Amino acid sequence: MRQNISPAQYRQLFLDDTPLMDVRAPVEFGKGAFPASTNLPLLDDRQRELVGTEYKRRGQEAAIDLGWRLATDEVRAQRLASWRAFTERHPEGCLYCFRGGLRSRTSQELLRESGIDYPLVEGGYKALRNFLLQVLDESCAGLPLVVISGHTGSGKTELIHRAPRAVDLEGIAHHRGSSFGGTGRQQPAQIDFENRIAVDMLKLAQAPGRVFVEDESRLIGRCALPPVLQEAMQAAPRVLVREPVEDRARRIVADYVHEALPRFAGGEELPAEALGRTLRDSLARLKKRLGGLRYQQLDDALQNANRELARSGSADAYIPVVMALLTDYYDGMYDHLMEKRDSAILFSGSLQEVGQWIAENGGNQAPA
Repeated sequence: MRQNISPAQYRQLFLDDTPLMDVRAPVEFGKGAFPASTNLPLLDDRQRELVGTEYKRRGQEAAIDLGWRLATDEVRAQRLASWRAFTERHPEGCLYCFRGGLRSRTSQELLRESGIDYPLVEGGYKALRNFLLQVLDESCAGLPLVVISGHTGSGKTELIHRAPRAVDLEGIAHHRGSSFGGTGRQQPAQIDFENRIAVDMLKLAQAPGRVFVEDESRLIGRCALPPVLQEAMQAAPRVLVREPVEDRARRIVADYVHEALPRFAGGEELPAEALGRTLRDSLARLKKRLGGLRYQQLDDALQNANRELARSGSADAYIPVVMALLTDYYDGMYDHLMEKRDSAILFSGSLQEVGQWIAENGGNQAPA
């Protein structure tokens, strides 16, 4: 018989990416869970609401009685079928509810009655979440972070993907970080975002060496950097990428037009038209900051580029639009942020030069 998961085993649980059966209601799961978790609820949202109301009105015993009345034969069969399939796919896994209490024990007992022994996590979601918050604090204080800095379009994300040890914040957030940064993927809940960062840092902490992160503002789309990480990044040493504005514009067009275009296939609009509309919507979010006249000029140029893409498939007309956005808006905003930084610059150079430096210095060496 497998033993339940104690707090002493939490670390290994996340290091091993142990599959987790989350038996909380969908509404709870949607607010935050863990990277390796799957929601297979004991109670759906409506049942949870009814049982919770009964608990407040008449106490725990009455709530338990109601829970069993709601658990009809059909409901039990459905729950057990999904749980059984999960345990067969993941015999090494375990289950949890919010606090490791009644719902976990009930689910475990129902499984046991059907012939399946499956451990629960003592303390449940709440204890696991608190553990990861502690990991995040410890990692931000202890990991030798190095921030990859540089103007928009310098290739920082490419360097993150090439670094031997890195936390891909934009990858976790499913967003590139700017007003134009949507990737077509739904962004995670804030708690999911934080939990994934903590798990990645926990794994990186198992070996020595620099850990690279991309310079980010507080928000990546709607995901906010945890304050403890933001503070650690502001104090961390940097490597600085310097690339000409036209090269940066061409890189942005490759990322935001060429690579993005297939994402819009299969809809009611032609891909070029759908992408063009999305780009205009993103530009509109900068109208107040750009000023009415400059915004209108850029929007006119963007519409011309959209038409050329739809007509000929060429994205070259976007390049001067992006160059203007960089020089008129993004570069100035970035320079203003950098003026507030007094952390050491370990190396400065072109994308190729910084990439070479990271390859030579990004392994098991700590910052000087």
